[in-house]
Amino acid sequence: MRNMIVKSLLSLSLLASMAALSNADPTTAPAVPAGVLDTLKREHPRVLATKADFDRMRQAYQNNPTFRTAADQVIQSADKILTEPISQYELPDGKRLLKVSGKVKGRTTQLATAFHLTTNRKYVDRAWAELEAAAKFKDWNPPHFLDTGEMTAGFAIGYDWLYNEWTPEQRKTLRNAIVQLGLKPGVASYDRGAWWVTGASNWNQVCNGGLAMGALAVADTDPEIAARVIVEAVKGLPHALTHFGPDGAWSEGPGYWRFGLSSTSQAVSAMQTALGTDFGLTQLPGLEKAGFFALHVVGPTGMPFNFADSHPEWTSCPAIWWLAKSFNQPLFKSLQVKHAIKNASPLDLLWGDLAANEQIPPTTPTDAYFRDTEIAFMRTAWNDPAAMWVGLKAGKNGVIHGHLDIGCFVLDAKGQRFVMNVGSDNYNLPGYRDTRRYPYYRTRAEGKNSLVIGETSADKPDQNPKASTKIERFQSNADRAFAIADITNAYPDAARAVRGVWLNKKGNSTLIEDEIETKKPETVWWFAHTEAAIKLSDSAREATLTMKDQSIRVRIIEPAAAVFTVRDAVPLPTSPQPEKQAVNKGVKKLSIELKEVKNTRIAVQFEAADATDAPIQPLAEWK
Repeated sequence: MRNMIVKSLLSLSLLASMAALSNADPTTAPAVPAGVLDTLKREHPRVLATKADFDRMRQAYQNNPTFRTAADQVIQSADKILTEPISQYELPDGKRLLKVSGKVKGRTTQLATAFHLTTNRKYVDRAWAELEAAAKFKDWNPPHFLDTGEMTAGFAIGYDWLYNEWTPEQRKTLRNAIVQLGLKPGVASYDRGAWWVTGASNWNQVCNGGLAMGALAVADTDPEIAARVIVEAVKGLPHALTHFGPDGAWSEGPGYWRFGLSSTSQAVSAMQTALGTDFGLTQLPGLEKAGFFALHVVGPTGMPFNFADSHPEWTSCPAIWWLAKSFNQPLFKSLQVKHAIKNASPLDLLWGDLAANEQIPPTTPTDAYFRDTEIAFMRTAWNDPAAMWVGLKAGKNGVIHGHLDIGCFVLDAKGQRFVMNVGSDNYNLPGYRDTRRYPYYRTRAEGKNSLVIGETSADKPDQNPKASTKIERFQSNADRAFAIADITNAYPDAARAVRGVWLNKKGNSTLIEDEIETKKPETVWWFAHTEAAIKLSDSAREATLTMKDQSIRVRIIEPAAAVFTVRDAVPLPTSPQPEKQAVNKGVKKLSIELKEVKNTRIAVQFEAADATDAPIQPLAEWK
C-alpha cells in the first residue's frame, strides 16, 4: 500500500511540477531532463542562503540585541574551531566516517556564518584548511553512504557560502571534491539501486538530501551530473517523506526524526533558494504535521520519549523553524527558541525567529495520537514543568532502528522523568544493526516498560520481532485522556493482550491497566524502569519513587495478591546474557511477577497528588 502511495505521489504531485519529467516513470532512472536547471540562480550563494539573507543577518547583528547575543554564540564557536586540529580521515569504529563528516559540515557552516557576520577573513582561512584536508581524503566512505551524504552537504555549504572569497583554484578544488567524492559515488548508487535510494529510513533523507545540495552548488559548472542527481533525489525522497504521514511522527524515534528532517529541511530549502521550487516535496502528506510530533514527544522535563535507537536528550533542531515557516505554524517555534537562545547555531540565525514566544498557546490540545507509528501522548498542562505527562507506544517491531518496545510507556511528573526508557546500546555490538539485535537487554521488552509474557530464554526474542499492533481507542477531554492498544500480536504465548493508559488530569494520576489471556498458564512480568529511589510499603503493594526531593506514589490496584519487587536493570536469569552490552548504572525497575497466569488484569496507578482509587473497568468498556 505504501509503495502505491509513493508512486502515486511521485507521478501526480512531484513530477507534475517538473514539466520536463511529466511523462517519466518514477520507478526508473530517467534520462537527464532538459530544463531542470533552467531556473537555476547563477550567482552564489544560493544553497540555503542568498546574499540578501547574509545582508539581513549582518544588519540584525548590528541593530538587534537579541540577534546579536545569539550570533555571538556562533562567532564564539567559530573562534574555538580556530584552535582545534584539522579533521583527519578516520573510522573510529572501523565502519563510519560519519563523525568526521558531521564535524566538517558543522565547522564549515559555523566558520562561513562567522565570516558573513564579521567579514573577518580568519574564518575563511580556517574553513579552507578544513575543506582542503577533506578534499584530499581517499574517499568519503561510500560503503556507509550516510558519511558521503553529510560530507557532500558540508562541501556544498562551504563552496557556496564562501564562493566569492575563494580563488579560482580553490573553487576548482572544492568542485572536484564534490563531484568526484560525492556526486559520482551517488550516481553509482543510483545506477545499482542502492537500498537507501528509495528506502524509508533517515538514510534516504541524509543521502539524497546531501547529494542534492552538492548538485545545486556546482550545477552551473557541472550541469549534467547535477541535473541527474537532482532528479534522482527528488524521486527518491518521497519514499521516506511519506512516512511522516499521516500525522507527522517517525517510526525510528525522535532522534532520527530530527536527524532525517534536518537533512530534508536543508535540501528542500536549498532547492527553493537555488531553483525557486521544491518540486512539490512539501506537499507530501504528513510533513506539514511533523512539528506536532516534536511538541508532543517531548515531556515537561524537556526529555523525549526516546523509543527505538533514540537518546534520552532532546537537542537543538533548527529544522523546526523551517517547519514553522513552511506550513505557517508559529506554535512550532516555542520548542526551538529555547535552544536557539541558549546555544544558537547558524541555521537558528538564518531561519529563526528569536523573538518568538517560548510559551505554547494554551489552546493547543494537550493530548495526541499519531497513527501508523501508533504512539499517544497525554499531559495535564502545557508550559508547566511539574505537569504529569505519559506516552504509550504500540506500533511495529522490526522497523529500522526499532526495539521490541510494543506497549512501552514513559512518565513525567513534578519535573522528573519517573518512568524512563533506557534507550539504545552500542551500534558496533555484534549483530546490533540487524535482526540479531534482540539478545541485547536494551532492545528487548524486558529492557523496556513493556510486558513480558512467558518464560524468557536465550534463543528467542521476548516479543514477536515482526509484530504489528495498533492503538485501538484514543479519547481526550479537559478532565481525562486515555489510549488503549491491542498488543496481542507482540506475544506468541498470548491469546489476548491489551494495554490501556488513563490520565486523570484533575487527580494528577495515571493508571496503567493490562488485560491478559494466555494460551496456557504462563509467567507474566510487568516492568517500570526508573532512576528514582524506590521505597516499598510493608505490604509491597505500594512504592514511593523519589527524585531530587520530588516523590510520587505507585499503587497496585489489581490483582489483589500482586506485590512489587525492585530489580536491577539487567536481563532475567533465563534471558540472553551477551558480553559488552551496556550497564544500566543507577537504573532500577519496579517489577511485578505473576506465575501460572491464564487470565488476569494488572492495574497500577501513579499518583503525583492524593488520588482516589482508579475507576477500574474492562478496557473494552472505557468510554
